[in-house]
Amino acid sequence: MTPLAERLVRRIAATGPMTMAEVMAECLLDPVHGYYTTRDPLGRAGDFITAPEISQMFGELVGLALADAWDRQGRPGDVVLAELGPGRGTLMADALRSMAAAGLRPRPHLVEASPALRAVQARTLAAHDPVWLDDVAALPDAPLLLIANEFFDALPVRQFLRDGPGWRERQVGVQDGALVFGLGGRLPVPDLEHRLADTRDGDMVETCAPARTMVAEIAGRLARRGGAALIIDYGDVGTTGDTLQALRAHRKEGPLESPGEADLTAHVDFGPLAEAARAAGARPEGPVPQGVFLETLGITARAQALAARAPEQAGTIAAAHRRLTHPEEMGSLFKVLGLTPPDAPAIAGTRPMAP
Repeated sequence: MTPLAERLVRRIAATGPMTMAEVMAECLLDPVHGYYTTRDPLGRAGDFITAPEISQMFGELVGLALADAWDRQGRPGDVVLAELGPGRGTLMADALRSMAAAGLRPRPHLVEASPALRAVQARTLAAHDPVWLDDVAALPDAPLLLIANEFFDALPVRQFLRDGPGWRERQVGVQDGALVFGLGGRLPVPDLEHRLADTRDGDMVETCAPARTMVAEIAGRLARRGGAALIIDYGDVGTTGDTLQALRAHRKEGPLESPGEADLTAHVDFGPLAEAARAAGARPEGPVPQGVFLETLGITARAQALAARAPEQAGTIAAAHRRLTHPEEMGSLFKVLGLTPPDAPAIAGTRPMAP
């Protein structure tokens, strides 16, 4: 049993069962034993690999998409570039390089909770004088270009099992000294009234209030000051089922198996995010599959140019292109949601293609 698991067992014994959101928050962000606060989880030596670590093409095209949005909105001079959960800073470094080629050189603002990752980002982005912030609300009040890649999947979710006209919340309790899943009593859940129409008894639905709140904050800024935001993550619209997963050393394990020592994520339901953005005054576009987004932006041409420049790397570049775009790799599982002011053009690549 991990040190954090022991703490959770004691807490539950003293105060009763915890929601999955409470457990997830403790596992990821506990200041002493939390997964993100104590390590660099990325790369082959870590627990998982994200798209920016696969190829520079990903960050370059994200940067160009936002630079294009900035250009089509009149090139505001006080624009703020921000990234939520910037990992090692790889995506931001690649985006800044392509933005500079387009005439845009903003100072990066990084919303990061992990001291370990902040240290890595400081080294990666030393030449760009980054600013670190604890939350989105602390961003300067200015036109905003924002990136969130594999950020929302790590926000704590609550899980509800459909039971007739109501819902039973999945909880974490203790049995024989170990953490176990259980269910609370049947209750109405106002946030899930609309899901009664597309679910049946026994279906599980996940909600993420922090994600809706954060998107509303971002969208409100875009509506007031202009800019654009790209939310890239795995998930879909109207997701159903238990999507919570734990990843450790690139292998899946049970979510309660090693609290604090495995990454915990859940699929993103883009529907509530789009609704929160619209309610706050912005215009959501998408979500579109990541492969469609990248192909629309020209990733194939970029891969060919890189391969021509470094023929000895052609096989590696082709493999990265496939992994990022192919439907059987990341191309369909990952989606891209674009946010802009209501009167601004959609971000390139985020408009669903006509059937």
